[in-house]
Amino acid sequence: MIHAAIRCLAGELNEFFSRTLDTAEEMVVVSNLLGADGALAPDVNNKIVLFLTAIERDTVTQRAPDLAGRAFAGGGPLFLNVYLMAAANFTGRNYQDALRMISLLIGFLHHKPVFDRSNSPAMDASIDKLVFDIENTPPPIMSNIWGVLGGRYLPSILYRVRVVAIDNDHIIGRNMSIADPAVAVARRGTP
Repeated sequence: MIHAAIRCLAGELNEFFSRTLDTAEEMVVVSNLLGADGALAPDVNNKIVLFLTAIERDTVTQRAPDLAGRAFAGGGPLFLNVYLMAAANFTGRNYQDALRMISLLIGFLHHKPVFDRSNSPAMDASIDKLVFDIENTPPPIMSNIWGVLGGRYLPSILYRVRVVAIDNDHIIGRNMSIADPAVAVARRGTP
């Protein structure tokens, strides 16, 4: 589901950049910045690169009020926080393009911070919702992240992506309580 969430974002951003910049070239790639040998990964020059920095379980299920409080047999929704870096890998004379591209990305996610099937019909069926929040990262922490990544800072922004995933293959039913409106209607025998 994480790959589907990041792929969904990359697809939406590529469509946005295609319209905004009037280009057929994909400007966003999902990739590491560096390969295992420390060399720059292929196909990341002059691109916005999306990559994962951390994953954690989101224990506050109230973040998805339409799913919170429901009981699912055999599992249920999974709530994750995925920390996703967007780095503009434009160097040299293209540095101003890096600033422009990262600004466009920030603007796009500011105006569309929530992805669901109503506004992102191509989203994978295993994902119910994606919520994008800028993660305020103090300079020392950002320096540590870039140190782990190889030390070369690029114009970038870190997002906490709240993922509400429903793995339909593992949900075997829904436990309904008497307080559930669907149960109340069924008990009255009225549609």
